[in-house]
Amino acid sequence: MRTVAVLSLKGGVGKTSVVLGLAGAAMIRGVRTLVVDLDPQGNATSALEPDDTDATLADVLTHPSEATLRKAIAPSSWDDNVDVLVGSEDVEVHNRPDPDFKRLGRLAHALSTVDRFADEDNPPYRLVLLDCPPSLGQLTRSALVAADRALLVTEPTMFSVTGVQRAFEAVHAEREQHNPNLQPLGVVVNRVRTHLLEHDYRIRELREIFGPLVLPISLPDRSAVQHAQGACVPVQRWGTPGAREISVAYQSLLARVLRTSRYRRPGSADEDG
Repeated sequence: MRTVAVLSLKGGVGKTSVVLGLAGAAMIRGVRTLVVDLDPQGNATSALEPDDTDATLADVLTHPSEATLRKAIAPSSWDDNVDVLVGSEDVEVHNRPDPDFKRLGRLAHALSTVDRFADEDNPPYRLVLLDCPPSLGQLTRSALVAADRALLVTEPTMFSVTGVQRAFEAVHAEREQHNPNLQPLGVVVNRVRTHLLEHDYRIRELREIFGPLVLPISLPDRSAVQHAQGACVPVQRWGTPGAREISVAYQSLLARVLRTSRYRRPGSADEDG
């Protein structure tokens, strides 16, 4: 099982859109996926339209047990292969600026039980996507403790370099202090308009500073993303030329997310995938 924290320490860069795009790509590929909505805005939950649950992520972070986790996970309206660990505004109470390690480990502890949910009708999750809020508090840091990969999202703007630097520093700090299995997957540049010289300049600037950590896969700025989210359907099913273009990019990004030689189950030692 691959667990990926999708983060940005700058708001408004389309982080949740990337999570939803990857979930849609996984759905098309038949990869069973769990989306964990850590953002108090709950946009991923809204777009995925899960069934009603008796608990939310806020309850899981208060009582990180298998029983609470089961109550907080529901199928999405998209497909049987995409489930949601439902978010809510209440999760904000867990976003302390300086939490102790016991609090930081609650999400990882809860997710360590998720393999037990598999049965004849429900295969185990192959991908867990952690949609982080745009701040470095307990919620984002909990995701970095629970994840084995970190995907950083940015836009090609003048403020992107600072945001990426801060995010990489956060990933490095959690790896050093709490999660030695955590690795940066890289930076994906979102909402790219290839005809804009400013965007081209900023992407080159990012690559000069961060080198190969800036992924060769860029995500084009297409209105189909917003239209699909507004309709609560995956962009892969929107059916316009723009939707098809960005769907191809998400398939390539998903392949990169899954293409690693080692897979770590939460709470266990590394093992071959």
